[in-house]
This record gives sequence, structure tokens and C-alpha cells, in this order.
Amino acid sequence: MKYRNLGSTNITVSEIGFGAWGIGGSVDGALGYGPTDPQKSKEALETAFDIGINFFDTSDLYGFGNSEKVIGQALKNVRDRVVIATKVGYLDANHKQDFSPEYIRTSIEGSLRRLETDYVDLYQLHSPPLKTLRENPLILPTMESLQREGKIREFSISVNSPEDGAVAINEFDFNCIQANLNLTDQRAMDNGLLSMCARENIGFIARTPLSFGFLTGHYSSTDSFHKQDHRGRWNARQLGKWAGAFKLFENAVTNRKGQTQAQIALQFCLSCPGVSTAIPGMLTKQHVEENSQASELGPLSKQEMQSLSEIYSEHDFFG
Repeated sequence: MKYRNLGSTNITVSEIGFGAWGIGGSVDGALGYGPTDPQKSKEALETAFDIGINFFDTSDLYGFGNSEKVIGQALKNVRDRVVIATKVGYLDANHKQDFSPEYIRTSIEGSLRRLETDYVDLYQLHSPPLKTLRENPLILPTMESLQREGKIREFSISVNSPEDGAVAINEFDFNCIQANLNLTDQRAMDNGLLSMCARENIGFIARTPLSFGFLTGHYSSTDSFHKQDHRGRWNARQLGKWAGAFKLFENAVTNRKGQTQAQIALQFCLSCPGVSTAIPGMLTKQHVEENSQASELGPLSKQEMQSLSEIYSEHDFFG
């Protein structure tokens, strides 16, 4: 496993991080990827640590806190050797949000308790509308206060879209951004966000690097998803575009060396300028073992990256 600096923060992260939405499961009707096996989740987390993954990204929304609990239980004995990021802002799966200073302070205490720790390495605002930050000037000072108190090491923002990312940097001086980036969503490349991150030494966490699992080639547009799997709520046209996408990109990488579709998708993210880490969702030990190898395989060539960019430009992946 290789490691990179998270922008100008004093945090070093593994190139492949652990996206922990899925291990939150469907507790209390939570929306994610359906029910999970707690033992398999624990095994996946422990395997990730053993392989060298040190970055674990979660939220108090995932499983309504269950994801944080699972991480806390699995990693409490190695807490000083891992980087834990969590998020604040969502109240429920229907997109109700609260970024008031009072809620932020209440939320961090709950996250610390579930994570079984006294600090969080990276505390992220969970996809706030940027107008919320403009209208409530106390949000960022509250995050700064938590940092001074030692409850968080760094704070940042997980943005709704790559378009919001550049604004968040320019207007609010965030030194770390989490945003979508994958073969079917290269907006962060096209709009200059990644170039800005590379130029200004801003951390970039690549979210949805496998496009909700579809870039693995393991799902079709006709698959039936569990009622609490968010993928079942997307329209058929969008699912069809995602499900067929990997076939469009598979021949662009000529020196495959046995890579799986998932590994190629992750290599793409790690080959983009400015990316600090990619955080695929992982539910099992096997997911961890496969995805982690993308770091060892190294970057794609300039020619391959150009081909992948051209394929993206020639197709519409948004349904």
C-alpha cells in the first residue's frame, strides 16, 4: 500500500481508503446497500488495517451511527495507527439537514462515543448547500473551536458536486474536499477542481470511485436490489448507463497485467492529478483484498488516461 499527504494537513492517508457507508447496514431502516453481516464487516475492517489501509471514511448518517459503531469496535485497539474521518449534517435518509453550531457539537459527541475515541482525525460537513455556509457565519468557527479543543484534528467538506468543490475552496478556504470522481463522472477533471487541488496543495478524497459498484462489472440494469439499497431507487435509464459503462472503458487499458475492472477504475482515480485517496465502499474481506491491490499496480499511462477521458467525453453517463 502506498500513501499520500492529505493536502496541506498533517495527515497521511493510504491511496485506497475504506468507504464505510455500506457497513452501516439497514439498522432502523437506514438506506445504504442493504443488510450486512456484522462479523463480515469486522473482518473487512481488520483485513484493511492488516493490508495497510489506514483511512476509514464514515458518517453519523450511515446506518444511523451503526457504521461508526462497527469501526469503533473493530479498530479501537489500533486507534493511534488509523485515520478516521466522519461527517455531520444529515438527520435522516430524506435529506433533512442541520448545520447549526448546537447540532454540530451534539453530533461530534455522539460520533466520538460510537467510534470509541476522544478525537476524530477529519470532521467533514456532509454535503451542505453552499448558501447555508453563507447564511450561517457560525458554522466554520464552530468547527475551528472543536479543532482547538482537540476533538478533531482537521475539518473539511464533502460537497454535493464537483462544481461546489471549487467554490468551497475559493470562498471558504477549505484545505480538503471530498467529491465524486470515477470513470463515469470526470467532472472534477473537466472543471479544473483537481488541477486546483494539485496546484494549491488541497486534499482531495475521491468518492464513488466504483460508481456504486457498477464499474466492477458485477451488476446489470435488471438486477433486483434490496428495498434499503439506494441503487434500487435510481431510474432504469440511469442504472442502464452505469451497468454498461465498464464495457466502454475496458479496452482503453492495454497493459492490464490481470487487473480486474474494479482495480482499473481505482487506478484511474489514483492517476488523476490532485487525488489524495480513493474510498471505494467495501463490505467483505474479498472486496478489501481486491481493491487494495490498485495501489500496488501504479498509475495508468498518459495515453491510457487520454483514452479514458475521450471515451467519457463521447458518452452521456447521466440518466
